[in-house]
Amino acid sequence: MVDRRMPEPCVGAVLLWDGALLLVKRGQEPGIGQWSLPGGRLEPQEAWQDGVEREVQEETGLKVNCGEFVGWVERSVAGHRYLIADFFVTTEDPSGATPGDDAGDLTFVDPEQIKSLELTAGLEEFLFQHSVLTP
Repeated sequence: MVDRRMPEPCVGAVLLWDGALLLVKRGQEPGIGQWSLPGGRLEPQEAWQDGVEREVQEETGLKVNCGEFVGWVERSVAGHRYLIADFFVTTEDPSGATPGDDAGDLTFVDPEQIKSLELTAGLEEFLFQHSVLTP
């Protein structure tokens, strides 16, 4: 059966620094305790790029600039549908990143380390499919 509910628009940020990817440990559902890209729901009338920059700042304290679009993913979790637009972001210095808002923790991981983490559903496949990470 096709799920015809309107998906909620969300964004995710891909921040690479010296070959490592920034991940946050989700502090709230969906996916509490799992590692994911920083991101979240768009606010009403908010542009995708503005939402990415706002969400990264809320979850990591970093001021970033939204760059190139990476790809879309649609997820259904706990009775909700999400349409997530992921974008590359840049920052001048990520060393001051600290978990905030609904992030329980954060880390930079290389492609080998990512395999040992409990990631949100479909994240690893998305990252490899869109060549964010290479095996």
